[in-house]
Amino acid sequence: MRCTCDELLKGQGQAGVSPVCLAHLWLFGALSESEVQALTAAAWRKPFEKGQYVFIEGQPATLLFVIKAGRVKLVKTDDDGTEILVDLRKAGDFIGETFLSADAAYPLTAECVEDSLLCGFTKERFERLVIEHPNIGLQIMRNMSERISWLTSRVGSASSTHLEERLYAVLTTVAKEHGRRTEGGLLIEFPLTHEELSFLVRAHRVSVTKALKSLGESGKVVRKGGRLILPAN
Repeated sequence: MRCTCDELLKGQGQAGVSPVCLAHLWLFGALSESEVQALTAAAWRKPFEKGQYVFIEGQPATLLFVIKAGRVKLVKTDDDGTEILVDLRKAGDFIGETFLSADAAYPLTAECVEDSLLCGFTKERFERLVIEHPNIGLQIMRNMSERISWLTSRVGSASSTHLEERLYAVLTTVAKEHGRRTEGGLLIEFPLTHEELSFLVRAHRVSVTKALKSLGESGKVVRKGGRLILPAN
């Protein structure tokens, strides 16, 4: 079955279109072919421009999206109005998971850092889909239960890992997913503050500063013009 998103982008020259569709997400795993067809038929597609908000922190969570093309940053606003980067999502990732909760609000703001195409559901349409195909709802509950177990095991292992190693692992992931290869290594093309890094590794900012300094002294990370480079091993 050809993806409708491909047809929507045809002739627009959009690079980096993900082959991942809604039916490929862990949330919708193990569905039958007819259920997958119903899932994709119920979805809608929408292009977003760079700098456009997908949703804003505090708004009612009524939409779930898959990023088909582009990139989206998730930020949290402090009490003083400072925006802190919490995560970056690329083509193939999804955002807005809280829409499954009753009367939930988005805990973060999602902003496109590139021209993007998103595919997803409104809560109303999704609920109607589950009523018409009850097994979809049942399978989602099973998948979420398995996901929670997996996340719990990850938290246990991460807590015993040295902060320096965790920080380097996070930077490596960001560089591979969002970086550009240069002669000096993988360049992360946007600035990452120590406060933002502290959110990504779940550690105090002062500790992150010390860990980043240590990574610099060991040559694992190079700071150049406000950007970070991970030299090739």
